[in-house]
Amino acid sequence: MNQLIPAFLLSSSVASLAFWRGSLSKSGVAGALLVGTLTFGFGGWFWGLLLGIFFISSSLLSHFKETEKRVAAEKFEKGHRRDFGQALANGGTGALIALLNVLLPSPAWFFMFTGAMATVTADTWATELGTLSESPPRLITTGEVVEVGTSGGVSPLGTAVSTIAGLIIGLAAGLLSKKSIWKLGIIGALSGLAGSLFDSLLGATVQQIFYCDTCQKDTERKLHKCGTETRQIRGYAWLNNDMVNLLASLAGGVVAVLLWLLLRGKKK
Repeated sequence: MNQLIPAFLLSSSVASLAFWRGSLSKSGVAGALLVGTLTFGFGGWFWGLLLGIFFISSSLLSHFKETEKRVAAEKFEKGHRRDFGQALANGGTGALIALLNVLLPSPAWFFMFTGAMATVTADTWATELGTLSESPPRLITTGEVVEVGTSGGVSPLGTAVSTIAGLIIGLAAGLLSKKSIWKLGIIGALSGLAGSLFDSLLGATVQQIFYCDTCQKDTERKLHKCGTETRQIRGYAWLNNDMVNLLASLAGGVVAVLLWLLLRGKKK
């Protein structure tokens, strides 16, 4: 609890810088401040650093080759300026885990947090870099070739990048916590990949998707960039991209705990 004030001050500084850099909207600043304060305040500094690795790397990648990614971005519900919903979708699970770690102490929470951070990092990296793949993405459910940016589309580059992103989070978790680096590296890589693929699976099946009759393209947007009001063609109304990200991070966290139990069992 004594860490909440310095956590708030540090989160305020980071969120303000991100707003100035154009990575956060005004509501995104509030979301980042909430997530950062809870994660740093209840989880501790190395939990906060894992969140920081995700946030900083993702913000930098969102500005990488923006022109080349512009066509794919037209399908996305939101742009690279994260709002309150996106901040909670990507960091909300981690913040909740940090709080639960204080209320119901258990070593499992740290691994779940690592898996959640590995997932959101893996998914964001896959989105930001996978859209630059020379190979067209394929729908995760059928293997059908789809347009770049299509929900549920995966590519070799995106899959490789998501694995690397999860590995980096896992290795950082091991280094910062002074736990087994190789074990956390494996957990981060596999849980991040699993969570990212689960995100794609939801995107290909039950995520809310709309269709623009003017452009004759599917999109996550209720109002397409051309100004046309779109119509829903599939998915649940409550399951937008933010909710998909939140559920994926939770799934990645659960996978991380299962891997931890498996590796711990083998050690015995």
